[in-house]
Amino acid sequence: MDSHKLSLHFDARRLEEDLEKVLAASADWIDHYVTQNYEGSWSVIPLRANRNATHPVMMIYSDPTSDDYVDTPFLAACPYFAEVLGHFHTRLLAARLMRLGRGSIIKEHRDHDLDVEGGTVRIHVPVVTNPEVHFLLNGRRVIMQAGECWYLRLSDPHSVRNDGPDRVHLVMDMEVNDWVLAQLGAALAH
Repeated sequence: MDSHKLSLHFDARRLEEDLEKVLAASADWIDHYVTQNYEGSWSVIPLRANRNATHPVMMIYSDPTSDDYVDTPFLAACPYFAEVLGHFHTRLLAARLMRLGRGSIIKEHRDHDLDVEGGTVRIHVPVVTNPEVHFLLNGRRVIMQAGECWYLRLSDPHSVRNDGPDRVHLVMDMEVNDWVLAQLGAALAH
C-alpha cells in the first residue's frame, strides 16, 4: 500500500493554535525552492533543519548527507508542535510547516529519496485543511483530516491541487527504524 493512516492522532485545535503562534512570532513563509514543481503559492516554515543551514531556503531541505539536525528558533514558539515531534521515536531530520495556497497546484512528481527501502520516510500531519484539497498518489485520492498522521510513499507519483482555503501540513522526514516499521505494520494490519 502506498499510503497509511498511522495510529497517532493529534489535537487539531492545538495544532492550529501553534500555527497561529509561529505566525505571530513573525515567521515568514518561504517560497518552496523547487519552482518547477508547482504553480501558485507553495511555501514553508522550517521547524527542524540541518545545523549548518543558515539561509532559510536551505533550512527547508532535508539533506540526506547530514546527520546533524536541530530545532529552529521557530519551533520555540510552538510547544505543541514540539510535543508532536516528540511522539516519533526515531531520528528526525527536517520538519516544516508547508502551506499550499488557494488555487495552487503541486505538479505530479516523485521524491526518489523517500521510501522505506531507502531508509527515509516523510510523515504528514494536516494542521489546516479543507474538502477541496485533492492529494493524488498513484492517481488515487488520499483524503487527510486535520490531526491525522499519514505515511505516504512519495517515491511514487503524486500531486496536489487546492481549490479551497490555504492548506497547511506539518511535514516530517525521519529515519526508518524498528519503531517506524512497527507503526507502518500496525497501520497496514488495519
